Amino acid sequence: MYIERHMEKTLSEIAAMYPVVLVTGARQVGKTTMIRKAAPEDLPYVTLDDYMVLRRAKENPELFFKTYEPTLIIDEVQYEPSLFSPMKMLSDETHKSGLFYLTGSQAFHLMKNVTESLAGRVGILELKGFSMRELKGVSYRKPFLPTTEYINEMKKEAPVFNYRELFGYIQRGFFPAVYEKGMDGVQIGHFFNNYVRTYLERDVRALTQVADETAFIKFLTAAAALTGQQLNYTKMAQTVGKDVNTIKRWLSILVTSGLVYLLEPYGDNLLKRLSKMPKLYFTDTDLACALCGWVAPDLLANGVMAGAMFETFVIGEIIKSYTNAGIDTRFKFSYYRNEHAQEIDLIISDNGKLYPIEIKMTGNPKSHDVKSFGLLEKSGREVAEGGIVCMAETPAYLTEKVRIIPVNLL
Repeated sequence: MYIERHMEKTLSEIAAMYPVVLVTGARQVGKTTMIRKAAPEDLPYVTLDDYMVLRRAKENPELFFKTYEPTLIIDEVQYEPSLFSPMKMLSDETHKSGLFYLTGSQAFHLMKNVTESLAGRVGILELKGFSMRELKGVSYRKPFLPTTEYINEMKKEAPVFNYRELFGYIQRGFFPAVYEKGMDGVQIGHFFNNYVRTYLERDVRALTQVADETAFIKFLTAAAALTGQQLNYTKMAQTVGKDVNTIKRWLSILVTSGLVYLLEPYGDNLLKRLSKMPKLYFTDTDLACALCGWVAPDLLANGVMAGAMFETFVIGEIIKSYTNAGIDTRFKFSYYRNEHAQEIDLIISDNGKLYPIEIKMTGNPKSHDVKSFGLLEKSGREVAEGGIVCMAETPAYLTEKVRIIPVNLL
């Protein structure tokens, strides 16, 4: 059964505005399926995964669009960036919107080619795995904010799940294939083994040369163990047995291919911070769990990484609520930590206001859990309502400006 993606409406809106629509994202998050569902029916579809199609594109990009006339869907377009130039010409000649629907992995290199060749002619979206809203059939599409308006609207459709069920989702993850094929524990393990192998063979080799695949797998595992934590390149280099520059290069591959999100520290001249290092989050908890060997939800929920995986899940759900709405998140989110170990897990910047968020795997949060929020008053920016996302059953005020937000309201 097809699970409706919240980005479908956004894609239709973008296609009405631009001649080219590009959907990026990690492998297996459902880019092609979503586009074929949201685009006009019966559009021609080609994939550059097909060697013969790719050869035609390489040999003569202009003639390619005589064979495959727009409007059409082109899958894995990153394999032949020379197609972007004739796309630009066709867009300018026809002045039509929705001529080309593109998908592609390897976001950084793809985006670089696209922005250079199709500036002003392309709408870019980033798809991630299923959100809990999508899995639970919630129709509410607005991005998360810890405001009264958001909470009241989301309460109308809030999905119901308990602690055990939540960690079942965190361990099972949000890749569409897991749900569409009804995979169980053993099958999920095979899926991720094959996923990592495919990722190494295709994306990693396309982006850079990794001579020592064993060390790269060790690096992947070390990165998964760090999800929800601040990066320390030196420590990771020692763990993997590689130099810091290699670790930085490999980490950029994880970010480029959509497997990892780096949450940058909040920057403000008026508010001192301890570190300029970002926090690392896997974009899908299941891959992190698989790499770290967490194969059962109960073991994960009671294990040493439960809090980190819960935080990774929360950050991921919040990010999805924005990317599904077509909002660029690169400068939207940050975190804060100072020399006194005072920390704010997430700061959302929206319309000139700062919204502080704390994430706690507890059902009974306390006011001291959010005492660091007051530090933002020194930033010179307007500080709006804050929230503590947790395992509480119902929303409530924790302080005058901070709400308790149950995790099911994300």
